[in-house]
Amino acid sequence: MRRQQDDEQKIGRQVRGQEIRLGIELAGLRGVGLGLRSELIPALRSRIPDAIDFLEVAPENWIGLGGALGKELQRFREQRPIVAHGLSLSLGGLAPLDEVFLGRVKHFLDQYRAPLYSEHLSYCSDDGQLYDLLPIPFTEEAVHYVAARIRRTQDILERRIAVENASYYVAAPIAELSETDFIRAVLEEADCLLHLDVNNIYVNSVNFDFDPSEFLHALPGERIAYIHTAGHYREADDLLIDTHGAAVIEPVWALLEEAYRRFGVFPTLLERDFNIPPLEQLLPEVERIAQLQQCLEKSSHAAHA
Repeated sequence: MRRQQDDEQKIGRQVRGQEIRLGIELAGLRGVGLGLRSELIPALRSRIPDAIDFLEVAPENWIGLGGALGKELQRFREQRPIVAHGLSLSLGGLAPLDEVFLGRVKHFLDQYRAPLYSEHLSYCSDDGQLYDLLPIPFTEEAVHYVAARIRRTQDILERRIAVENASYYVAAPIAELSETDFIRAVLEEADCLLHLDVNNIYVNSVNFDFDPSEFLHALPGERIAYIHTAGHYREADDLLIDTHGAAVIEPVWALLEEAYRRFGVFPTLLERDFNIPPLEQLLPEVERIAQLQQCLEKSSHAAHA
């Protein structure tokens, strides 16, 4: 009986994963993306390279902008899907959800037909913005609290959201659960998606001395909708800072490949938020992601042929 239940649960997870992939594909989101940063806009305005399949923006930076900037974003949307990645919702915060802000986010997502909205599984406010992402206590009480806030967010936005595993520099203040068990419990109770950030896993693995592969394999792959990869800054041998301001290093490339092999290929963004070089210098990393996706998709198709 127990084995039958386990098999049924496994089949259910596989079906859920297929449904998530199909939904993302039907929304037109696939391949490799790049953040729409102001430094890159002039080059992208003249031509979006074929290697870039979608763009990502922070709604906080664009909501309410009209005039030339609003029209420019609309022109970009006519050429590529635009993913929205939030910065300030503070899903784990104590302050009430800003439902007025969420209403504005919904309008933005509808206006630009965004195929996905994601936010961080962390908190970043306490009677004001803290300008950093802080870990939520890994407790059953926090699971229920955060899941309820995510469900309310999804009700207002009228769509599922994806939540991102965050980087952090101080351990969760209380930890009744492992981080992966906490993530899994939140996703299940909220019935939301996972925004997988492989660089965040690697950064945390160095800062808190754990095996990034074990962490990756413990995540619910059937919930993954979207992936980020990025570079970071090495402050010391045991301290990495998640800056998104450098090239992706080889161990993070390896973790991205491992994620694809373990869970399948998902839309993946190259994050570059600081020390932004000219577009042509970022394209080799974008193309490397695309080549990795194509290689593994071919291998998968051959295995099932």
